[in-house]
Amino acid sequence: MRRRSARRAFSVAIAAVISLGLVAGAAQADKLQELENRTRDLESQRAANQERQEQLSSELEGTDASLQAVYLEITKLDGEIPIAEAELAQAEEDLAAAERHLESVQGRLAVAQSEATTLEDEIAQSEAEIASTEDDIAELARSTYRGSDGLSALTLVVDASSPKEFTERAVAYDVAMRSQTQVLDELEDTAAQQRNSQARLDAVNVRIGELQVEAEEAVVAADEARDAAEEHRNNLQNMRAERKSKAAELEGLMADIESQQQQIASDDEALKSQIAGLYQEQAAERERQRLAEEERQRQLEAERQRQQEEAAKRAAESGNGGGGGGQAPAPAPAPPSSSGPGLSPPVAAPFHVTSPFGMRIYPITGGRYMHNGTDIRSACGNAQYAAASGTVVGVRGAAGNGTHGNQVLIDHGVINGDSYVTVYNHLSRFNVSNGQGIGKGDVLGYTGMTGKVTGCHVHVEVWKNGSPINPETLSGWTRSN
Repeated sequence: MRRRSARRAFSVAIAAVISLGLVAGAAQADKLQELENRTRDLESQRAANQERQEQLSSELEGTDASLQAVYLEITKLDGEIPIAEAELAQAEEDLAAAERHLESVQGRLAVAQSEATTLEDEIAQSEAEIASTEDDIAELARSTYRGSDGLSALTLVVDASSPKEFTERAVAYDVAMRSQTQVLDELEDTAAQQRNSQARLDAVNVRIGELQVEAEEAVVAADEARDAAEEHRNNLQNMRAERKSKAAELEGLMADIESQQQQIASDDEALKSQIAGLYQEQAAERERQRLAEEERQRQLEAERQRQQEEAAKRAAESGNGGGGGGQAPAPAPAPPSSSGPGLSPPVAAPFHVTSPFGMRIYPITGGRYMHNGTDIRSACGNAQYAAASGTVVGVRGAAGNGTHGNQVLIDHGVINGDSYVTVYNHLSRFNVSNGQGIGKGDVLGYTGMTGKVTGCHVHVEVWKNGSPINPETLSGWTRSN
């Protein structure tokens, strides 16, 4: 019965261990998932910050490079400080967990060492008891078989002088034998306890060794977590100090912003005036072409009338009054079509727009201004291609060209009844010269960051009939974001 109860208890204990293991495993899985989620969130936040930096870089286009750098550094820090705060909080949480684990391991180690000391004392006491019991057994044996009164199993029968003495001696012998049996039983119990204590001590010593290794590892982990938390703490403090310094530096540059915005407006107005001149030239050319076409049509109509009159005269002279025998004049040829291919983007579509066409809010002052172009992500040195065939009417170096940097203007003439001019800014170098003809898709230059910009990108403008339009409304101009 006791054996079945022991087995049931053992089964319950095993089930409890398994249950604890499953719970611990589930807890570890939840913790791992939480860490993975946090990591993904931080990575997403970093990616969003990087994209925001790229957008701000485009929005700051035209301002002084030093001002741009200071403002971008401030916004970068504003994005990174919350991440650093989250990383510090995580590091401090990891440190607290490491310290709790170390404390737990050290506590379990102390308990195991205390248990080992107790078992060692029990074993020493058992050994003393076994030695004392063995001495008692030896003395009892001597007393039983060769006792001081001469009592022995043989003399019990031979030397008894009377039945009474025999009875007394028999009783004494029985008592001695029972005492010996009791002492032997106690010796066996003590020896069994000693063996059990020794087995437990061996197991505890193994566990102590394991806990000592675990404690050493926990100390290392806690030290590493402490160092990591300190590093994150110092990093955050440095970021905050740098942010404060940059804010003071930006304050000192604020006086230049208004003049720089005026320069942007002046540069844009100059470009608008030039394109308006091109549009007037194109309008005059369209009018000349219209008048020439009208004259051509009049000449075609006069020629058709002349041919009809000559055919009628020939019919009358032949005396064939029935008429109708001559051939009908050939139809006049159709006028040349003014339609042409559409405009294509300067880089392959789909492309990533970093700053779209339209009104911008200046990020530093909040002022509004018109961004006549579309900014597209492109690495330094990438080729840019002509949107359509035409004539290069402007190749301007960055020096003296305001905010635009190296700039190319292409007059595409009239396409489907509308005049088009495209503009490309901030090029690193040119691949065309002023006045040359260019075909659609020909390389006009290479992506750069000349002018007042902080990073390489495409800046393309499309002017239709003298006014800027959103290039993304054109067929084939497809963005990826």
